[in-house]
Amino acid sequence: MGANGSSISELPENEYLKKLSGPEAISENDPFWNQLLSFSFSTPTSSAELKLLEEAAVSVCKSLVENNPRTGNLAALIKVFLSRTKELKISTECQNHLFIWQAHNALFIICCLLKVLICQMSEDELQLHFTYEEKTPGSYGAECEDLMEELLCCLILLIVEIPLLDITYSISLEAVTTLVVFLSCQLFHKEILRESIVHKYLMHGRCLPYTSRLVKTLLYNFIRQERSPPPGAHIFQPESDGGGLLYGIASGVATGLWTVFTLGAAGTKRTPQQEESSPLANQSLLLLLILANLTDAPDAPNPYRQAIMSFKNTQDSTALPSPNPHAFQINFNSLYTTLCEQQNSDQATLLLYTLLHQNTNVRTYMLARTDMENLVLPILEILYHVEERNSHHVYMALIILLILTEDDGFNRSIHEVILKNITWYSERVLTEISLGSLLILVVIRTIQYNMTRTRDKYLHTNCLAALANMSAQFRSLHQYAAQRIISLFSLLSKKHNKVLEQATQSLRSSLSSDGSPLPDYAQDLNVIEEVIRMMLEIINSCLTNSLHHNPNLVYALLYKRDLFEQFRTHPSFQDIMQNIDLVISFFSSRIEQAGAELSVERVLEIIKQGAVALPRDRLRKFPELKFKYVEEEQPEEFFIPYVWSLVYNSAVALYWNPQDIQLFTMDSG
Repeated sequence: MGANGSSISELPENEYLKKLSGPEAISENDPFWNQLLSFSFSTPTSSAELKLLEEAAVSVCKSLVENNPRTGNLAALIKVFLSRTKELKISTECQNHLFIWQAHNALFIICCLLKVLICQMSEDELQLHFTYEEKTPGSYGAECEDLMEELLCCLILLIVEIPLLDITYSISLEAVTTLVVFLSCQLFHKEILRESIVHKYLMHGRCLPYTSRLVKTLLYNFIRQERSPPPGAHIFQPESDGGGLLYGIASGVATGLWTVFTLGAAGTKRTPQQEESSPLANQSLLLLLILANLTDAPDAPNPYRQAIMSFKNTQDSTALPSPNPHAFQINFNSLYTTLCEQQNSDQATLLLYTLLHQNTNVRTYMLARTDMENLVLPILEILYHVEERNSHHVYMALIILLILTEDDGFNRSIHEVILKNITWYSERVLTEISLGSLLILVVIRTIQYNMTRTRDKYLHTNCLAALANMSAQFRSLHQYAAQRIISLFSLLSKKHNKVLEQATQSLRSSLSSDGSPLPDYAQDLNVIEEVIRMMLEIINSCLTNSLHHNPNLVYALLYKRDLFEQFRTHPSFQDIMQNIDLVISFFSSRIEQAGAELSVERVLEIIKQGAVALPRDRLRKFPELKFKYVEEEQPEEFFIPYVWSLVYNSAVALYWNPQDIQLFTMDSG
């Protein structure tokens, strides 16, 4: 093929790939490997490019699967790669582009082949292909039995030990991608994998000691958000006019051989999206989430989850040694900053949820921050644009809020943070509002959206739980936030009346029914009454604990006092209505005494004075509203398909045929 570029469609006919996958065994020391690995390309990034590559690889793999039991060429290729990685660290220190370039190309070919093989065969069959040798057709020796484990361990070492430079960026990314590919067997099973050869290797034996270093490196890859180097940075270049002996050898190899393909060739200008994105950060985060959600082994918990649960802050000098062997330290300030900046992606939100829920050190640190608005605002923006987000992303954002609102300090501090000009909130111009009031507005909007569109009880419950957790610490509510609380109650009241009317009509018609089944309005009525009760408890909690701090809520309550009339004698709400009824009566009386035609400012002044005068002991005390997020039983049934849907939709250097995916349906991601 010479030195000219080739299209991907020509790959199945390429003489070097045909030899690799053909019937002839190739020794590890054969000069063929230098020839095979001397191609240059820019890693494909678009789904169209990756799809073409996938189709080409399938053809090569078909021949390889047929011949590999006799040739052992897959194992030979892997051993060539393993031998080159042993010198990779020194090559990096010496800026040996040629060595790194060829090691990367070997890994790229391995990754492409593995992806197709994993899709087409079981793990047991795949492991057999690792063990075939040249010696005797179909035989395998004891020294080769752990070649898969050796490759996995090598990939981990490459990730944690090779410094990240322009010349190593591509091979670091390829190592992370190959680990994702190794774990992708889950995609082709409907059931959650609880026993897996790859899982066993990663959680036991030679890979286990590197658990914390791998998790730490993947986290730092995410934190640093290193953009990919300019195209061609990973390709061998002359260092001077003469180039020296090394360049002469490399040049001779390259010009006498082939350039497999040049997708987005070395001089191609990158798109703005490519300039801004970090493929390594994205892929590292996906791998981290995959590892964190592996199921526990029968005899040991998932060590990667243990590492994520226990790492500490590098700046915490008081941190005691952890009994967890996989514990480590990381810079929490850098982690916090990156998490705040990256919440536009599902995977960053899922990482934030994982850390808040599972790592008490991270949760304590974040709740102590004085700039919580940097974290909360992106979460609120996810909920605000609920129509544009998938349901899983919305759930994660909402559960993060619920976890944060479990802390009373958080609930107090958010009302002390004053924000100006929230441009993404379009229903009303908010020139100045507290973070707490904005949070209330967005959660109420989410409830109203859910009532009219998705009607998801789980979403309702978590929204109301977050409001309930905050209610005792409501402070200086913005007048619009106070109005929206009462408006939501109004909407619920109307819905209640409508369902009640439908139930009544249904009951009447059942007396003259022809026997056909009737809608279960009793269940609908029960659900809506539970929600109404919760809203009344939230209002009551605010009035009982912080009446004097919230004149705008009292004003909104008085303005819509007629709404509450029908619930005063309702058996489900009588107890909780006592305080609300008392507040309405007390303040209505004081306003009437002040005369007619009062301005808004005058009414608010009367409310503030009345709040001081109202004896606290007249308000009945109810148990404090506190809701704690509890993960459902068998959370892996939700999280593993969710993580893999993110990989399927987000991975920067992977493509899978949607028809092959078994774990989830294409609309679930």
